Amino acid sequence: MSVYVIAEHRDGQLKRVTLELLGELKRQNITAMAVILGGPEAAPVAQSLTEFGAAKVVFLESPELSQYSTEGYANAIHAYLSTQSPMAILCGATSQGKDFLPRLAAKFQVGMAADCIALKGSGTSFTVTRPVYAGKCTKQVSFAKTPAVFSVRPNVMAAQVKTASSGAPEKASAQVGIIRAKTVEVLAPATKKVDLTEADIIISGGRSLKSADNFKIIQECAAVLGAAVGASGAAVDAGYASHDMQVGQTGKTVSPKLYIACGISGAIQHLAGMRTSKVIVAINTDPEAPIFQKADYGIVGDLFDVVPKLTEAFKKLV
Repeated sequence: MSVYVIAEHRDGQLKRVTLELLGELKRQNITAMAVILGGPEAAPVAQSLTEFGAAKVVFLESPELSQYSTEGYANAIHAYLSTQSPMAILCGATSQGKDFLPRLAAKFQVGMAADCIALKGSGTSFTVTRPVYAGKCTKQVSFAKTPAVFSVRPNVMAAQVKTASSGAPEKASAQVGIIRAKTVEVLAPATKKVDLTEADIIISGGRSLKSADNFKIIQECAAVLGAAVGASGAAVDAGYASHDMQVGQTGKTVSPKLYIACGISGAIQHLAGMRTSKVIVAINTDPEAPIFQKADYGIVGDLFDVVPKLTEAFKKLV
């Protein structure tokens, strides 16, 4: 029985959460296999995966998987792994992982644990830790049946560094089955953004910014640090930022090394998406704002005064 990591890639690059999973399993002396899916153009990515600690890399190839497909991924992974007696199947708790993993668990007729922040494995079982009640508490989850199926939040584990190659990937023809929903067009943003879920530094703005144009002061500060720009649900609802920037219970869950909240009060819905950040800095005019209860550092002041000063200070440091 084996442990399988479903690797994720985009634009010819492996997602860092895949390397984080392989790194954590290696630290626990757990032998892991990696499964990567895609069309023929993904062959170089599959080859690069062999250098990150997987005992074996399996490349499930099909032209129909050149674009991600919920049904295609779930069908192909199930068709392959159902012949391998897997003990555990895990992937990153990304938008892609959250999409196909429940369907895969249903095909194996097992339950699953989503958005885990820790894992503990032995030769025969896994126990994982996941947040509950909007992150106020955590609980440990064990699995009554195999395979144990779970996803892990990005940025909560150290990534595996390159090691000696484990050889060429084992190529297998993917059995994608019937795909009823297909991608016909992808509209990419004009400028490439730092992925919020994988960013080491995130600077987020709230409704206190008062307009979409005022987000420029957040973006200018983020550009100095190479940070990603996020937003609260209130800022998104007000039309100041796009939904892909939203951090919170109905947006993205992030765990950066540094999270700077600008003009965000700290409602429970927002805290649910960022409370596992390593260091939290809050900037707010209200000293009683809930965000200060969670922050490691707090600045009571007007973000329109504070953020530009931070930007200038950061320029002197980088």
